[in-house]
Amino acid sequence: MSAAPYEQLRDRLLAEMRDGTRPAGSRLPTVRGLADELGLAPGTVARAYKELEASGAIEARGRAGTFVAWSADAAERRVEELAAQLAAAARSGAVPADRVRALVDAALAARD
Repeated sequence: MSAAPYEQLRDRLLAEMRDGTRPAGSRLPTVRGLADELGLAPGTVARAYKELEASGAIEARGRAGTFVAWSADAAERRVEELAAQLAAAARSGAVPADRVRALVDAALAARD
């Protein structure tokens, strides 16, 4: 089963951010503009943008547009924040560290 179009677009944009094709600070096309360019429904592009914004990879600046916020440093900081949240949840739930590590390893090994 292949990924939904919005997931494919999200993953493509993330890959472009990682490889430098879309560097941090660069402006993304409008939802309609990218939808027209790729032959997708605007809702598909909007959903991909929404997920990217929720993850901190892009930043919407109102009328100024939408910009790439992802960088290797920003991505690592986000993972650090999530790791701290995971550690706090594990401590409060009395989940042993070795079990948490196993869960993280399994999540890292999983493919969508």
